[in-house]
Amino acid sequence: MAGSSGIAPARLARHTRRVKQSLIIDCDPGVDDATGLLTAFASSDLDLLAVTTVGGNVSAEKTARNARILRQIAGREDVPVFVGAERPLRREPAGAGEFHGAEGLGDLEPYEPEAAVGEGNSAEAIVRLVMERHAGSVALAVMGPMTNLALAMRAEPRLAGHLGPVVVMGGARSEGGNITASAEFNIWADPEAAAEVFASGCRMIVMGLDATHQVRATEERIAAIEAVDTASARAAGAMLRFSQRIERVIVGWDAGPLHDPCTVAWLLKPELFDLAPCRIAVETGSDLTRGHTAVEFRVEAETAHHFWATRADADGVFALITDKLGAGQ
Repeated sequence: MAGSSGIAPARLARHTRRVKQSLIIDCDPGVDDATGLLTAFASSDLDLLAVTTVGGNVSAEKTARNARILRQIAGREDVPVFVGAERPLRREPAGAGEFHGAEGLGDLEPYEPEAAVGEGNSAEAIVRLVMERHAGSVALAVMGPMTNLALAMRAEPRLAGHLGPVVVMGGARSEGGNITASAEFNIWADPEAAAEVFASGCRMIVMGLDATHQVRATEERIAAIEAVDTASARAAGAMLRFSQRIERVIVGWDAGPLHDPCTVAWLLKPELFDLAPCRIAVETGSDLTRGHTAVEFRVEAETAHHFWATRADADGVFALITDKLGAGQ
């Protein structure tokens, strides 16, 4: 597979320049979302416009509260948080509390954050923040089900063509699924939304399980984060310890994968990943293969809209996260 530096370089080069990237994070925190959010909050290389939340790992009410808790821990109350869709487009809500804790943040005792949510919902915020800026200038990191983005695209048909890169954690191919034999949770939770977004024509960098399963939270990597003396690093370290314990009990892995932060890592340092141009479609008609991502590599690189991550530099990803979480130490 070709690396990211060899895939349609003219199409991706403008997103690798060392300038501050405007970004919206759409998420469902979630312990791995938490590490991704804390990394983004701590990064001076990102102009974080908003955090939009959605029901997924836990309910929409809890994900919005959790994002605000993480915002408060990071001292980033300047970043607005918006409440998003409570349920998928056509399905019943599906949670993953067994992997994230009943409240979504592992062992962290939830509390009511000081700063409130922003006015309006997540889909409205995405449309407004993207469309009021230059085309291609706002990136979107999607760490949960794609319900908010699908609703935003329905509300504003020009949105897909106005977005910058959409970096998604979702999907599976060679690794198989983590919720069914062939489906990854974020896509499975709202396959209709994912199908609409993939078909929209926006440029998508996709961090599926094939890549995120390479980014393992080993004892050494967790300890390096725990050694950083900032509130964000302490919170991220606690989340990783919770995940380590749960993965050992439920899956039997000693070092669980770190999924969602790969989206932020690509935006900050794309050379940590190899990408392959492709075309992705999502199965919505079959209960047996619901949420399956069909990844077709037989495409013309210059006209491809989808780029599938095939390799991740795990040491590099964790070094980046550790460095960002230590900002201001």
